[in-house]
Amino acid sequence: QVQLVESGGGLVQAGGSLRLSCAASGRTFSTYIMGWFRQAPGKEREFVATISWSGGSTYYADSVKGRFTIARDNAKNTVYLEMNSLKPEDTAVYYCAAGPSYGSREYISSLKSSYNYWGQGTQVTVSS
Repeated sequence: QVQLVESGGGLVQAGGSLRLSCAASGRTFSTYIMGWFRQAPGKEREFVATISWSGGSTYYADSVKGRFTIARDNAKNTVYLEMNSLKPEDTAVYYCAAGPSYGSREYISSLKSSYNYWGQGTQVTVSS
């Protein structure tokens, strides 16, 4: 079992920055792939970024590429999402998620179905 708790959301002006954190419980955190997803009102939950358990592989949605950075600290059981140059369209509830790595150091996935543990979400609001 893995429990995930997000933090760091808030209200920011367009062009600003935020850093989200996701603290995980469980001794096997380092063997999970981690992902960030977001859900805006009236829309489906969508992929944002993913990172392999080694941290060596990452992948981003086109809408955030070059602006967001995902990172993890396995010693602290924490994954981060650094968000820069925020836009009003980034407004959403952001969720972190954990999924099995199937023994691969570099496995990553943008599919919701690849993740079986989810946090409760943190609200990010970007004003214009």
